Amino acid sequence: MSANLNAESRRIAEDCAQRSHAGLIDFGSVVRALGETGIESYFTDYRRGEHTYYASGGETYSISLPIAEAVIADAFDADAVNQAVRGAQSGAVKYPEFVRRTMAAGCVGYFVWIAGRQVQYFGRRGEIHVERFPQ
Repeated sequence: MSANLNAESRRIAEDCAQRSHAGLIDFGSVVRALGETGIESYFTDYRRGEHTYYASGGETYSISLPIAEAVIADAFDADAVNQAVRGAQSGAVKYPEFVRRTMAAGCVGYFVWIAGRQVQYFGRRGEIHVERFPQ
């Protein structure tokens, strides 16, 4: 069983999550802050309603994800996920809207690989859409 993240990493993860859900911070800022504290990846699980953070030493930490009343579509639409990502990258789509759009596109969750500089979005049947971090 893995140990929990240290107090400072937990505080930063919680702060990033709260600010994201309020639409006050962009993805790049989240990735930088988490990476600087030693978090190498995190998983956002729409079905369980939580974020789980992973550090390089095996430490983990999970927090609740406040999800709006939205249903995850049955079919996975990688193009719609891509459009939500592009909207977020341009600043036109804030995180709460991003969550709604990706759920409507059939996304059940996503893994952010900070060290690997990519995000993998998952559908109900194992579909995967990969987005590499912009240069």
